[in-house]
Amino acid sequence: METTQRQSYLDWLRILSIVGVLFFHSAMPFVAEDDWHIKNAQTSNLLMESNHFLHLFRMPLLFFISGTVSYYMMQRRSTLSFIGLRFRRLFIPLLVGMFIIVPPQIFMERLVHGYKGGFWDWYPSVFNFVPYPKGGSFSWHHLWFIAYLFIYDLIFAPMFAWLISPKSDGFKQKLAALAQGKWVYLLMLPGIIWFTFTSWQLPETNDLIHDGCYFVYWLFFVLVGFICITQPKLMDSLERNRRFALTIGFLSLMMWEVMRWNKIEPQHENWPFHHILFSYAFTALRPVIAWGWVLALVGYGKHYFNRSHKVLNYLNQAVYPFYILHQTVIVLVVYYIVQTPNESILSKYIYTVGITFFVTVLTYHLLIRPYALTRFLFGMKPKDKPKPVIEAPTEEIRAVVTLST
Repeated sequence: METTQRQSYLDWLRILSIVGVLFFHSAMPFVAEDDWHIKNAQTSNLLMESNHFLHLFRMPLLFFISGTVSYYMMQRRSTLSFIGLRFRRLFIPLLVGMFIIVPPQIFMERLVHGYKGGFWDWYPSVFNFVPYPKGGSFSWHHLWFIAYLFIYDLIFAPMFAWLISPKSDGFKQKLAALAQGKWVYLLMLPGIIWFTFTSWQLPETNDLIHDGCYFVYWLFFVLVGFICITQPKLMDSLERNRRFALTIGFLSLMMWEVMRWNKIEPQHENWPFHHILFSYAFTALRPVIAWGWVLALVGYGKHYFNRSHKVLNYLNQAVYPFYILHQTVIVLVVYYIVQTPNESILSKYIYTVGITFFVTVLTYHLLIRPYALTRFLFGMKPKDKPKPVIEAPTEEIRAVVTLST
């Protein structure tokens, strides 16, 4: 039996993922070692550690949930209709972001590096289409997620259409065998193997062209999300085995952190192993952590969050425009925050999170949500038309009906 009714726990997990992205990007100006668009003079190693942890599974979880969203969008749609919908919901907001939302981020970074002109003097350089950061001003910055997801849906739309059609019933029945015991976790293996053997040569860039490892790595989460929601027994298995997945995620995380904190890593002088297989085993810990936490969160979410609430519809509509807007707000705010002396990193971080949330939510609520054009530009559904009010019949009408009968 296929699950065609949207599951509330997936929406709650999507909302929590975007909240996690807010905390992650708000910390970036203050984390040690990792470069970012604008950096505070003093940085924190502890914030860096918390960001490293979030980075292991925040985007994998979003891609997994995106796979389930694609499943629901395919319902009662042809392949071409699905592609058209994804064009409107993903490609249009991506263009809006690259020409309107992202440029202020690049401009503020240019100011930090000594640019003296005004925004409108600088803005035409965006249309030179020279990629950032190599001297150019054309970029999708944090919107790379939208670009990747759009490409995934374009490539796999025919396969998605086949999976939801009766033609794949035999395949879906075979998938049900993975729901027995803990066999569902075999779906982790392709992503783990791919990351382990490609991440050394192909580090993460988010620029698509040079991102061969991660482009495929994220894709596995989309595909597994689509497959698991297509065969509900797999989702049931994730719920039933959620403690097992959390154990995998927790133990692999502890092993990874203990080794890192004691500088026991490949290519470090404390690394005691000489065979290449041990280096690959250490590298494999990262995707194992990611898959363990993602599948655990899905399992626990299905068990505890599969209930609707009157605020859920509002939040579910808001998270996508919130994601598009939030990093620009962070960069604009942080440009001034990093200039304040005698303030602790913690106070700057808390203020960044708070004011970003305040400004982004009100921008959405007041300037995007109410208007058809802005809803379209930010990939939202059209506003629901108010249902016609059927008035109760008056006494005169009831009298006429009574006489006629």
